[in-house]
Amino acid sequence: MSQRIKIKALLQSTTTDIDVTVKGWVRAFRQNRFIALNDGSTNNNVQIVVDFENTDPALLKRITVGAAISVFGKLVASQGKGQTVEVIANTVEILGDSDPEKYPIQPKKHSLEFLRENAHLRFRTNTFGAIFRVRNTLAYAVHQFFQERGFVYLHTPIITASDAEGAGETFHVTNFDLGKIPLTDPKFKKACEIYYDNIIKHTQRNNLSTVSIIDKKLKSIRSDEALFSKLSITFKDLIFANQEQLKWLHDNRRMFKEIFDDFRLLFNELKETGFFYNSSMKLEPYRAHFPEWFLINITDREGIHINYYRFGERNNAHLLLSFYNLKFVLNHLKKSKNSSPDYSQDFFGRPTNLTVSGQLEGELGAMALSDIYTFGPTFRAENSNTTRHLAEFWMIEPEMAFYDLVDNMDLAEALLKYVIAYALDKNKEDLEFLTQRLEEEEKQKPQQERSEMNLLDKLQFCLDNDFQRLTYTEAIDILRDSPANKKKKFQYPIEGWGTDLQSEHERYLVEKHFKKPVILTDYPKEIKSFYMRQNDDGKTVAAMDILFPGIGEIVGGSQREERLDKLEQRMDEMGIPKDELWWYLDTRRFGACPHAGFGLGFERLVLFVTGMGNIRDVIPFPRFPKNAEF
Repeated sequence: MSQRIKIKALLQSTTTDIDVTVKGWVRAFRQNRFIALNDGSTNNNVQIVVDFENTDPALLKRITVGAAISVFGKLVASQGKGQTVEVIANTVEILGDSDPEKYPIQPKKHSLEFLRENAHLRFRTNTFGAIFRVRNTLAYAVHQFFQERGFVYLHTPIITASDAEGAGETFHVTNFDLGKIPLTDPKFKKACEIYYDNIIKHTQRNNLSTVSIIDKKLKSIRSDEALFSKLSITFKDLIFANQEQLKWLHDNRRMFKEIFDDFRLLFNELKETGFFYNSSMKLEPYRAHFPEWFLINITDREGIHINYYRFGERNNAHLLLSFYNLKFVLNHLKKSKNSSPDYSQDFFGRPTNLTVSGQLEGELGAMALSDIYTFGPTFRAENSNTTRHLAEFWMIEPEMAFYDLVDNMDLAEALLKYVIAYALDKNKEDLEFLTQRLEEEEKQKPQQERSEMNLLDKLQFCLDNDFQRLTYTEAIDILRDSPANKKKKFQYPIEGWGTDLQSEHERYLVEKHFKKPVILTDYPKEIKSFYMRQNDDGKTVAAMDILFPGIGEIVGGSQREERLDKLEQRMDEMGIPKDELWWYLDTRRFGACPHAGFGLGFERLVLFVTGMGNIRDVIPFPRFPKNAEF
């Protein structure tokens, strides 16, 4: 296996008449003699020449499009057109057959939609081979850019309890059986407290000592520390046990056998001393021990009968008095309009979600390591089926201590130019192919809709020109006075300051007005996130967005608000709970300093560099509403 030579290296070889081993997938097989072989290292195939007269016919039949083969032979100068070298095969080995009647990627033109439906095989086409080699190069260049500048690569969590953007469009993470989600309700919690207090008061009033005996014996029984947050439990814990704890108590009932008789004794003592009954409520034995505001929602004709349990009394005497083991409690908890999932019983003990951004955690790292960057997957449950949105996508998010907004813009512009230049250098052949592909595609469009520059020229133009910088206010003036706005060609007309810019506005500035990348700064605080530094005018924040042709916003960032009082005030205004982000606020309490950062959507970058029109074509396995195939 180690002797294999990649086809890209083979085609660049200046040495011929040498023995070589090549392996790959058959792209075409002509005249029972010429195999076009590709291994994904380049879009160019190597031609394999087979001596069909001296080759087993059964083997020749197995050389079909899509089959994986290994070839040993001699590399020679090609006699035909289209390649400089070819391989004269000595032996051909079939590594994996491909049924030509079923293999979907035949040597013909396929629509992008068809290839999305066959995303597991679309890597074998020239278009997607080129796209994903460029994607690989861009990812490598991102790391190289930051590593050359002394940044620390920080892995921020994928599972988090925070929504950095505050948009609420998150994917929830849970370990619950979705058919049996435990519920909670503030009224039920309060009723449980009253129920327990009534038991204790009743036993004290009637000089019943069994509760203290049970507590004494429970001290010797080791509980599940993760579940109960302590090594041993008490009588009170048995009364308050939630549904997950009850299951553990049931599954481990043998551990509690020595208190079974004590619980039965206590239960009978309570019955005999009138705890469960009074003269007017024989059929609803627990009624006297719950407040009216609780009972009003649960006293239907199902009754509140004693001895109706989730886990039966026979083998679970220690659960005879457990509040959430009473069937009527569970039944009515499910019906309560105020009930909600009890996340205290979930794996993390609180609501969690897949991250929408590593920014907040990245800031924590920057407050000690100075310059950090993250590069990882992020998720957003936005029900959008556009060509620009994905539910799962990758973000590059640097955070830098001692940076202001200008430093932030300089770094973002430098990063974009660096990675584009790197791709032009390392993937020239792929980008030439994608340029040609895009030109063919644009021939189908009306002249006025075609790009003024081809893909390679557009990329080079980004390198040769400084990005245009202007404020949001200046951009609004340009857009409001633009012919497109005056002639009502914008889907969302610009009426005045404060308008949240849409993609059509961003692209107008880039493609029509300035005709180069644009950086907008100083947005109204009402349309930006809570963590952005407030400017002295009291109206705007130190935000910046970079806009690219064909894409719109590709980078979003800001100088972060380092002043604790200003940050807390903004969180209050936007309804962001400060208690949940105490750790974030701590960085403002202890050694706060000016700092800034931004997020670069990696798929949007790949979209721009490859010239593709749909973001689903630049990520290997796209995730979007109603689709999680492969």
